[in-house]
Amino acid sequence: MRPVPGQARLSIGTAAITWFVCFVASGVITAVILLVSGNTEIPSDEQPMWVFAVRATATWIPVLLCLRYVSRRFGVGKFADDFGLSFRSSDLVGIPVGVLSNLVLLELIYLPLRSVFPDTFARAEVEKPARSLLERADTGWLVVVIVIVVVGAPLFEELLYRGLIFRAIEGRIATYLAVIASAFWFAFVHGQPVQFPGLFVFGIVLAYCAFRSRRLGLGILAHFAFNATTVVTLLAKQN
Repeated sequence: MRPVPGQARLSIGTAAITWFVCFVASGVITAVILLVSGNTEIPSDEQPMWVFAVRATATWIPVLLCLRYVSRRFGVGKFADDFGLSFRSSDLVGIPVGVLSNLVLLELIYLPLRSVFPDTFARAEVEKPARSLLERADTGWLVVVIVIVVVGAPLFEELLYRGLIFRAIEGRIATYLAVIASAFWFAFVHGQPVQFPGLFVFGIVLAYCAFRSRRLGLGILAHFAFNATTVVTLLAKQN
């Protein structure tokens, strides 16, 4: 997203350092929460739901603080303007984009992979992290999980990976390379090798949304719909 007149251009170095600070700060917060709660030896997919909720929301704090600092120090000082956080009615097209990306695009990506590596890329393996999370949540915690996964995660990830990183990269190199680089970054950081192909391709979709609309609203709604489709699909399978 090349900046509009009046907006400062964010350098790749600034974006990388900001991301690194957020990543380290989130790791420290997570470690402290696990230590205080006595869950350091418990695998993440077996930890209490309250630990998941606190970890998820607490790691958003460094993102807000870091982006706010970057906006004041390197931008125009207006958070929404510096990171493209705005919505228009036309952004509603992001909802079908997210749904189709989940139900159609992912299948097209994983179909050939499953034919070559049937065990590694089996649907059950790809869905495992999300399925494990939903299975551990009772009715009350399920609402919290849905809010975090469907609302919170898309918002903060779009701010960080498209509002900051893609914007900085696209201002310095060819757009198609910026789309690929930011998508790779987005997929790699999730730390799920089996999910990497799908996240990488969806990252390309999200970066393209940011490029075409010059704001985050379209991508946030697409991301929202993508995650919501996963939740609805897995809940339907449970029932």
